[in-house]
Amino acid sequence: MPTKILIHLIVLMAWWIPCPANCQNSPLDGVSIESLKTRVKEVAWNTRTIACDFSQEKEMSMISEKIKSNGKFYLKKEKMLRWEYLQPFSYLIVIKNDQISIQDEYKVTHFQVHSNEVFREINRIILGSIQGTLLTDDQNFKATYFESPTSWVVKLKTLTPKLKESLSEIVIYFDRKDYMVNQLDMHEPGGDFTRITFTSRKLNQPIADEKFMVR
Repeated sequence: MPTKILIHLIVLMAWWIPCPANCQNSPLDGVSIESLKTRVKEVAWNTRTIACDFSQEKEMSMISEKIKSNGKFYLKKEKMLRWEYLQPFSYLIVIKNDQISIQDEYKVTHFQVHSNEVFREINRIILGSIQGTLLTDDQNFKATYFESPTSWVVKLKTLTPKLKESLSEIVIYFDRKDYMVNQLDMHEPGGDFTRITFTSRKLNQPIADEKFMVR
């Protein structure tokens, strides 16, 4: 599984106003942590579909300028996802049930989720995010919790060996008002950094199954 695909799919764990880069975060106490976990799980349970725009910035140690891209994101319970880059290139990832389909320009490739260990790990993360249980996955992530004036901030340190090869830490920003996530920061072992921001989010509106087909 190429690193690019794995990193893009990790975004499934958060579909949810980012904290400014220079904001001050304060640690959460135990009671606040448990309350946050409960509210995130409730929101995930009551979210059937998501459609939104996204923008991505990637910083790479070998390139001085940030790499910027944008596109559309769709999610439909239980196992349907469409992650589509529109600018500056065309790239599509679709998950439907137990199949992953990738369209790179005009080339389409299909994988079965259970065909290898990495695919199984991705599937586990998908289910954990949709069911709202990922924040309690102490076996695979070490979580620390903070708050800012606008956000609840959760830092997930990767423990799983396979994921460590691609991601060292994931930071999720939850809006204090509705417990939805609008930003993901992903840190790679070599120092590269990816930030994905979600906007124009629409929840629980009909999404046709055809959105999750790749021809």
